[in-house]
Amino acid sequence: MIDLIVSQGRVADRAARMIEGAAQTARALEHRYGLTGRYVGKAAPPADDDWSVSLPQARETLVQLGRAVAASVQGGNRTAMIANTCSASLASLPVVAREHPDAVVLYVDAHGDFNTPDTTETGYLGGMVLAAACGLWDSGHGAGLRPEQAVLVGARDIDGAEHELLRKAGVRVIPPAEATPENVADAVNGSPVWIHVDWDVLDPGSSVPADYQVPDGMSEAQIRALFESVPPERLLGVELAEFNAPADDGSSRKAVSAILDMVAPVFEPARAG
Repeated sequence: MIDLIVSQGRVADRAARMIEGAAQTARALEHRYGLTGRYVGKAAPPADDDWSVSLPQARETLVQLGRAVAASVQGGNRTAMIANTCSASLASLPVVAREHPDAVVLYVDAHGDFNTPDTTETGYLGGMVLAAACGLWDSGHGAGLRPEQAVLVGARDIDGAEHELLRKAGVRVIPPAEATPENVADAVNGSPVWIHVDWDVLDPGSSVPADYQVPDGMSEAQIRALFESVPPERLLGVELAEFNAPADDGSSRKAVSAILDMVAPVFEPARAG
């Protein structure tokens, strides 16, 4: 069984259509797979604010998301969190680390998200998520993920100080050209798996628009192959973030269709079961 959890509160959103992107994705999953989503949070306008402002603003949404993810994981169901931004993972990743300390987190993202309040150049909360989950700074929403259990997949835009933090912590990095099913399987090494996807990991020419896209990304086929490479019985859950929904309905439908095709290996076995 899949628990569908949908973030609809502002969690450091800097673009206006991120919350709508999460909602469109969730509605499409509901329709295709007969799911009923649990919608969490109250929408607020985007803002180009510092993490020290956006983090307290997001507190209630993050607390509710953490509770929802914990209930799903503790209930033994597969979790699918559809989020507006990567910052929502401040709530989920500590739960995964606590409930499944042997789990590998595949963090599929163009960026490292391994900055801290001392190293961030932009002040964006979303760029500090994985570092918080690994305990490099205190978000107020928990930590516990061992850095050696985190694998960055598709990362290619990493700040200098951030790169040094990743190196010292021992986080593995698989660049886009090396993100093959074989390399991912080697990194997982038979462990339970939690997969985080920021859609900016895709090449900017893909069907799915996201904030902070950078060149030379992964293809949609690579993302689907990554999901296919994880045995269904080892997959604990997924979280999908940063779909900046186009205002044009046709473009939005095309993007959502592409997302559903990429993540089908997560949902089809559950429906068949």
